[in-house]
Amino acid sequence: MPYVDKQTASGVIQGEYDEEFAGVAAAFERNFNERQEVGASVCVMREGRAVVDLWGGMSAPEQNTPWAKDTISVIFSSTKGAVALAGHTLVSQGKLNLDAPVQDYWPEFATNGKEEATVRMMFDHSVGVPCFRETLRDGGCCDWDYMTERLAAEAPFWAPGTRNGYHMMNFGWTVGELIRRVSGESLGAYFRRAIAEPADAQCWIGLPEELETTVAPVIAARPKRGAPVSAFTHALLNEPNSISAKALFNQGGFKPNSPTCHRAEIGGGGGLSNGRGLARIYAPFACGGELDGHHYVDQQTLARMQEVAVATHLDATLLIPTRFALGFMKSIDNRTAPGVAKDSAILGAQAFGHVGAGGSIGFADPARKLSFGYTMNKMGLGMLLNERGQALVDATYQSLGCAGNAAGVWN
Repeated sequence: MPYVDKQTASGVIQGEYDEEFAGVAAAFERNFNERQEVGASVCVMREGRAVVDLWGGMSAPEQNTPWAKDTISVIFSSTKGAVALAGHTLVSQGKLNLDAPVQDYWPEFATNGKEEATVRMMFDHSVGVPCFRETLRDGGCCDWDYMTERLAAEAPFWAPGTRNGYHMMNFGWTVGELIRRVSGESLGAYFRRAIAEPADAQCWIGLPEELETTVAPVIAARPKRGAPVSAFTHALLNEPNSISAKALFNQGGFKPNSPTCHRAEIGGGGGLSNGRGLARIYAPFACGGELDGHHYVDQQTLARMQEVAVATHLDATLLIPTRFALGFMKSIDNRTAPGVAKDSAILGAQAFGHVGAGGSIGFADPARKLSFGYTMNKMGLGMLLNERGQALVDATYQSLGCAGNAAGVWN
């Protein structure tokens, strides 16, 4: 593969790519020269082999620190995809039944109107606890027992299973606590053993302290003054008691640049990885559930992971149309939706994965034996992909000869 060592507007980009995927390399370079990328990594794998592995720019611009091959960053809600992968291995093993009542595994949760909640509802964002009504204590997000006890005591915002709303941070504790109770290990420990270690992936839910020096600090997005606001942003600014506002602002003191938060196992948005790490954890699921002698899930579980579980014209939290599989985002096309929120993430029809706030993404596309990962330190606006990440996804599908995505999926 050609080796890249090229200067851009924000530092040097390096790595390798197959000639077939030269368009991805070109899009990655354009992100730095035209779209204000600061530091980033992208990896594309086919049949379990890397065909693109690029990184570059600046990890910490103020310290003039370059983004290195092993630099990692907070991936926000791309962490949810990692949690879901771990959960489905337990489903495949017969240890976790998606249609069983949650109380079979977590009796304390079955209170205050959540008695009929099922495991499936935890995975598909319909269980009804997308946020907390009462203010969490600062630092609570780093205390697993505190967060799960508060979640178990919370009354649902709707009857479980009757609608869906993105469980922004709470997904990590709803599904994560099921994983902990069924596996007998903490969420981060089980994820490492079941997914990351056999996949040889730099991906953590709970970062070892000695790896803190490899973390690229998050650079927040800056909204343009006077720009039109979305329904979600309007709720944040004007409706402090809304689900949207409580989900974003009442997170128990989560700070993406806090080493303490990095070490905590915050499955809803605190994972750390790079493009290579995300592509590697999804690679086995792009290749039939097995890779390099390791078995992850059976065929029926893998087929279920690809299917849309819930779809809505108005997500109760994000206030946009969304489509989810069990723990994963499916292709979401809001390009022609009314209003100013055009949050989209356009993938292949069988692809499943997860976007993180600011624009990171990891996914598998079993139809093409493709896995993909993109991470960055400078966040973009919106909750789904921005033009930087989508340009890389588009270039990947174009490199495979796909016709287009006018239908809302790449085909």
